[in-house]
Amino acid sequence: MPRRRDPAAARVVHRTCRVGLRTTRGQRERCYGLLRSAGDVWACVLEVNQWRWRHDAPPMVSYQALCRELSTAGPGVFGDLDTTGARSVLRRYSDAWFTAAKRRRAGDLTARFPRRRRGLLPVRYYHGTFTLDERRLRLPVTRGRAPLWLRLDRAVPYPPDQVRSVTLLADGGRLWIEVTAEVPVTVYPAGTGPDPTRVAGVDLGVIHPYAVAGPDGHGLLVSGRAVRAEHRMHLADTKQRRRATAARAPKPGERGSRRWRKTRRRARLVEGRHQRRVRQAQHEAAKTVIGWAVQQQIGTLTVGDPRGVLNLPAGRRHHLRLRQWQIGRTIAVLRDKAELAGITVHLVDERGTSSTCPGCRKKITKPAGRTMTCRHCNLSGHRDLFAAATIATRAPRHTGVAAGGGTSTPTAAVVLPQVLTHRRAGRHLPGAGLSRRDPRRPPPRHHVTTAPDSGTTAGTAEAATQVRWPAEARPTNTVGSRSTQQRGEEPQHHQPGERSWSQH
Repeated sequence: MPRRRDPAAARVVHRTCRVGLRTTRGQRERCYGLLRSAGDVWACVLEVNQWRWRHDAPPMVSYQALCRELSTAGPGVFGDLDTTGARSVLRRYSDAWFTAAKRRRAGDLTARFPRRRRGLLPVRYYHGTFTLDERRLRLPVTRGRAPLWLRLDRAVPYPPDQVRSVTLLADGGRLWIEVTAEVPVTVYPAGTGPDPTRVAGVDLGVIHPYAVAGPDGHGLLVSGRAVRAEHRMHLADTKQRRRATAARAPKPGERGSRRWRKTRRRARLVEGRHQRRVRQAQHEAAKTVIGWAVQQQIGTLTVGDPRGVLNLPAGRRHHLRLRQWQIGRTIAVLRDKAELAGITVHLVDERGTSSTCPGCRKKITKPAGRTMTCRHCNLSGHRDLFAAATIATRAPRHTGVAAGGGTSTPTAAVVLPQVLTHRRAGRHLPGAGLSRRDPRRPPPRHHVTTAPDSGTTAGTAEAATQVRWPAEARPTNTVGSRSTQQRGEEPQHHQPGERSWSQH
């Protein structure tokens, strides 16, 4: 249960970060012992309720009743797991049962009660039961056992007085600690904070995770090509690894060898690394959008919700793209960071925004590229930004304007972006410094550049590999370039990753 707070106190939001552990062999075995013991507690609850169901007795699902049943077991029954860790498992079970019951009462028959056993279950410890000393963490264990001190691989990004709970879990073949803290909402000086009347539209996509159209003709494009390339290369690596290790797999009915266990562990580590890279890229993209919105003093983000297309049959390849898109997580990350910055996020129906001209409101055939051109009014520009500009004028769903799944009509004039800012997501990915569609592809050998020290031209591959464009954006206009001098125009000076363009 969340603790009670003073209504007059400052607003806070709960944020969770994941920190790795640096453990010895003994510490690793004790941590996995805690996770296995938590799975045993979960299995015991399932067995008790199964026995009660066979004897026509009501299930034992309330947290208080489960705690009373646990107290009769006595200490030391579940290894190193103490009462605090076992009660966190009971609360997890109780919350899952009542959530499923609530959904079924509302008419959702797809909701299922918790009935599946789990070998490893996360264990949560609340404030006051653990000790966090910089990069050292002490977890409580049952009486009579040696204290369990763990070393974190990095410092916790929250002050110690804000930390409310820590959770021990295993993911991708590694041990992690999730630290949850109460972070106060950002407070701005008078006149510099986000204005709720300034609304910006956000269009979600695969190539561009976020395309934002602001109220003053400013736009933001966050490129996700590096993330898409990471998905593609990881899929190719996975297929190649499976083909190479198919001969090592045990036959049906045979026990796996040590070599096969090592192969599976390596696959789990690679999969976990890929998921962490993609998750970090999603956070970087959302952070870029929120930072840009705070700079523009935008207080409301109207986000087009495309989750209605998930249930449409479109073939296995397109289904894979949608699964890798992770629309729900993209919206959740943006909403969390917006809440911390004091910005409101509304979801609207985005149907028809990418195929409707924002100027004359007429239907447009979907273009093959990223540029949308209307043959009725000759308006041309980036289709994602046009969709974001139309989304900014739509009403939120809770107002009932777009009820029934139909398309809502824009309630205000569409403001098309005139000044565009380019940013990139996934700068930590391998080779993401190169301004290329596929960041893992090596640079071309015919690339000619100027050595930074001698000022001479080198056309070799060694010199070409030293050239890395900024990760924010590709340079689009070089000062004093030949094309600018031939047109007789004055060289324009822009910030890195930003350029100006006009709609014709």
